Amino acid sequence: MKKTIKFGEKDLCIETGKIAKQANGSVVVSYGETTLLVTAVCSKKASENRSFMPLSVDYKEKFYASGRIPGGFFKREARPSEHEIIASRLTDRPVRPLFPSDFFHETQILINVISYDASINPDILGTIGASAALSISDIPWEGPIASVRVGRINGEFKINPNDIELENSDMEIIVSGTLDSILMVEGSADFILEEDFISSIQYAHEVIKDVIKVQLELVKEIGKDKLEYIKSEPMDKVLAKEIDSKIKGKISGLNNPKQKKERYDDVDNFISNIVEDLSSAYPDDGSVIKSYINDKISNDLRSRTLDGERADGRDFKTIRNIDIESSILGRTHGSCLFTRGETQSIVVTTLGNKRDEQMIDNLEGLSYNNLMLHYNFPPSSVGEVRRMMGVSRREVGHGNLALRAIKPSLPNNDVFPYTIRIVSEITESNGSSSMATVCGASLSLMDAGVPIKTPIAGIAMGLIMEDKNRYAILSDILGTEDHLGDMDFKVAGSDEGITAIQMDLKIDGLPIDILKEALDQAKEGRLHILGEMKKCLSEPRKKLSEHAPKLLMTNIPPDKIGLVIGPGGKNIKALQADYECDLNIEDDGKCVVSGQDQGKLEKVIEILGGYSFVPEVGKIYEGKVVKIMDFGAFVKLAPDSDGLVHISEIQDKRTNKVEDVLKMDQSVKVKLLKVDDKGRLSLSIKAAIESK
Repeated sequence: MKKTIKFGEKDLCIETGKIAKQANGSVVVSYGETTLLVTAVCSKKASENRSFMPLSVDYKEKFYASGRIPGGFFKREARPSEHEIIASRLTDRPVRPLFPSDFFHETQILINVISYDASINPDILGTIGASAALSISDIPWEGPIASVRVGRINGEFKINPNDIELENSDMEIIVSGTLDSILMVEGSADFILEEDFISSIQYAHEVIKDVIKVQLELVKEIGKDKLEYIKSEPMDKVLAKEIDSKIKGKISGLNNPKQKKERYDDVDNFISNIVEDLSSAYPDDGSVIKSYINDKISNDLRSRTLDGERADGRDFKTIRNIDIESSILGRTHGSCLFTRGETQSIVVTTLGNKRDEQMIDNLEGLSYNNLMLHYNFPPSSVGEVRRMMGVSRREVGHGNLALRAIKPSLPNNDVFPYTIRIVSEITESNGSSSMATVCGASLSLMDAGVPIKTPIAGIAMGLIMEDKNRYAILSDILGTEDHLGDMDFKVAGSDEGITAIQMDLKIDGLPIDILKEALDQAKEGRLHILGEMKKCLSEPRKKLSEHAPKLLMTNIPPDKIGLVIGPGGKNIKALQADYECDLNIEDDGKCVVSGQDQGKLEKVIEILGGYSFVPEVGKIYEGKVVKIMDFGAFVKLAPDSDGLVHISEIQDKRTNKVEDVLKMDQSVKVKLLKVDDKGRLSLSIKAAIESK
């Protein structure tokens, strides 16, 4: 069975029934010559003692898909790259909310890119494939959904732009949704306005509807009946009545405004005492009792918030207190401690040279990245003990969001040719540590002296919605509000516009007028945060840290690159050793020299400048004697430009022997008399003296 639809400039094909037939659901998605195999499988029995949906999504790009063999010793695909992790999250986030809340069968979605023609990033195809596989399967799921990537080139929206088109686009927005609503938005932009963002979502949703209709046709023709699974039984009425009697009149007090630790301690103690009181009569129902009381507490807090009182006592728009310190670490190149309420991050900027770039081996071949942002979220930041098992998908995703937020503000590599690594160490967390990372990253960059265009701030918005007439849009949400709310909406940018955005919804849909209101409120909060940031640092520092490497740039003619490098790298190695520097030469002749001693770097630049030497007749130059002959001496004016000073041109009187006047390596001033038709230079020391 195959269905095809026009999707942007190419046909999107979804095929099933031919490959991976033992999975609950499987499809092959093709777009041009890019092909993905997507399978969905669930366990036959529900997992025990689960309070969340046990879903895993794994997106994998096979190197053979683009005719490549992986690098490294093992020559096989290794652990997921950051790109693959982010692609997995782009599917997980819109798919997960559509599973029944009481479906606890372990479910796995595998997305494999098995052919790749570089016409489009396959990540959105993975989401479409996952939706189609789940929809036609017997796994209970309330889809289908679809994803689309939107760019804007010369003011015109474009569906699924390729990499070249994205370079000329001022936005890259990924939108996922159902027929009726938007579920997820992820994107970056070059300081776009709020209304432009709204327009991109509306444009994307029309395309999403068409892709979903194709999936519905598949379901109608070959879809399986959904599994009958054991649904959560209603709570025993007698137990519910006993719990209600014990918590009556006590829930609201737990939600009085207070600090995070005090709130959580009060709730934990309250629930533990009730579980203990009921343990003799209901020894096996401890988790059920906890869940029931937690729901009551959350519902009460939602109601209180809708009535105008948030968990910490703020109104809907107030931003928590912000405290900022810069240059907190003496030996780093740039550092900042950013604290907003009970969320805190130490952000550090480190500058490096070409050798510090990150090598990336993927479907498109080897590439190098000179900008990195690493986000670390240790368990101590939330007062917990947890095994450290490497970087989590959450850490990768939050770091990527913060990186996309600040990237539009960074200087062009031609202006600032450093490799930049930013690290955010989350030391406390109670709401939106990723947006604290954005703010701290801007400040640490400015502290390091990186000439960014403008500071970038981020804010996390929340929503508690009873219906379209009764709702609360919350600025700078707490962790508690994120957990019980209906939306997590992160917006980053400057006072000029949006640079990054991420939105996840837990409800069926969001009216466009409420989304507009949330964006306007986010802008108001963002501008306030930017004002607080500018009180600490209003612009980048004028000088780089004394501990940062110094970089200087110049250009040489491409046909002279071989001369600079020398046979077997002899010349460039000697230059680097003599002047204690690193020298990188690109194919176009761009040279970047780095080291700690500014004077030595300037000398290297001077030497490299000699390779661009163009001799001018009549001009006086300073050169070095490199060879003495009976008839005169050869003087080097530039690395590959020597000229002859004839014995008659050494001085204004007769010279019997060249060695009597000139010595090897002696510096002399010479005047260029002529350049013959073979490019040979005739020089005169005598004429240079007379010209004085």
